Amino acid sequence: MKRLVAALICIILGFTLSGCSGGNETQDYKPGPDFAPLTEIAEGRKNIYLIVKNLDSSYWQVIIDGAKDGGGAFDCNVFYSGSYAETDWQSQERLLQEAADAGADAILVAPNDSVKLAEKIDEIYNKGIHIILIDTAANTDSYDVCYMTDNLMAGQQAAKEMIYQLKKSGNADTDSVQIGLQVGSTSSQTITERLAGFFQYWTRNAPEKWEVISDIKCNDGYVDKAIECAEELLEYPNLKGVFGTNNGSTVGFATAVKEHERKDIVVIGFDYSDEIAELINNDEYKASTILQKQYYMSYTGIKTASELTDGKKISVKFEDTGVIVVNKETKDTAEVQDALLHN
Repeated sequence: MKRLVAALICIILGFTLSGCSGGNETQDYKPGPDFAPLTEIAEGRKNIYLIVKNLDSSYWQVIIDGAKDGGGAFDCNVFYSGSYAETDWQSQERLLQEAADAGADAILVAPNDSVKLAEKIDEIYNKGIHIILIDTAANTDSYDVCYMTDNLMAGQQAAKEMIYQLKKSGNADTDSVQIGLQVGSTSSQTITERLAGFFQYWTRNAPEKWEVISDIKCNDGYVDKAIECAEELLEYPNLKGVFGTNNGSTVGFATAVKEHERKDIVVIGFDYSDEIAELINNDEYKASTILQKQYYMSYTGIKTASELTDGKKISVKFEDTGVIVVNKETKDTAEVQDALLHN
């Protein structure tokens, strides 16, 4: 498996990962705020700290909601903070240290940079503070358990859905078809694995004349930049499909496709925002999304943090929380509706 991922990453690196032109090349830096209480704070309870990737994202708000409910259910004090951009690993590094200095019993963290944060995670874990990774792994073994999507498999699901929806829309194997991709970060292991899975399935199953545009756009976690990236890709003459590898990228694609009334384009995204839901529920557009179970990641993470603090041993290092494909055919099923209760 490691050889496969490495080979696919080499394929990805053969493509160009770029930002977008125009006024959003640089954004005003806004450091992550101090920790705030997420639950009622009471003496004698365990203190658990949550650090998310993007405080302005609807995806991460669900993570925050799960941690809040978990704190109430398992009688813990929960504090939270994070960054405002998925490239801002420095704020997360500072917050990890602040949580440790404040006497955290456990920390739930979703690393913005799987490599650059590894050393700080090692340092905190080696102090005896429990570390639970959520959504994204880090390049270290210094953590107790990781709750996240199997992103390689989820990327394969996205490519499978893209091919299915393109053919359903009438695109023939002999047609010239272009696919545009957009990412929120170039340093996230999560995104790298989703791209690897996508390319794995695509190269094995897509018709020869269907090509992925080599200019993969990066929005750095900013929605306005994601919309701009999407609009640049809409200019390609044979564009018939777009894939947003995370929530912000999906919002960017869905927004641009709707604004330009590009009903000929298949949109495949991640997570469940108002923007992608609008396209899925509109019969004039072609859209699907890969729905993660992020509420479960943080809710269960709080439960596990509490148990670890009580001395319980965890035998599993990684738990795949699973995904569901949401499209026009599945959106009203019991499985999807149940999953959407926390989105």
